[in-house]
Amino acid sequence: MIEVNEHKFEIIEDEKNCFDKEEFEKLFTDYFYDYDYIVGDIAYSKLRLKGFYDKSNKKVKSVNNIDNLKDYIDNYCAYGCKYFVLKQHK
Repeated sequence: MIEVNEHKFEIIEDEKNCFDKEEFEKLFTDYFYDYDYIVGDIAYSKLRLKGFYDKSNKKVKSVNNIDNLKDYIDNYCAYGCKYFVLKQHK
């Protein structure tokens, strides 16, 4: 369990052991508080974060449904990039 700004996360996937708490803390803002999952992908030594919802969340749309994670990684991230998935415990 990881805690950042009083928000608790569980690492549910860490492709190539790339999660870095310090880098995550630099980019994690109140914008992400509402999301059920935070996905971080790393390409060209830059971390990028995106929020996703569980399919049961009333705010879920196709573009931010965690069930579509593979499509996001394949189509919107650099080929072969490292990535991690954090589940937020509210």
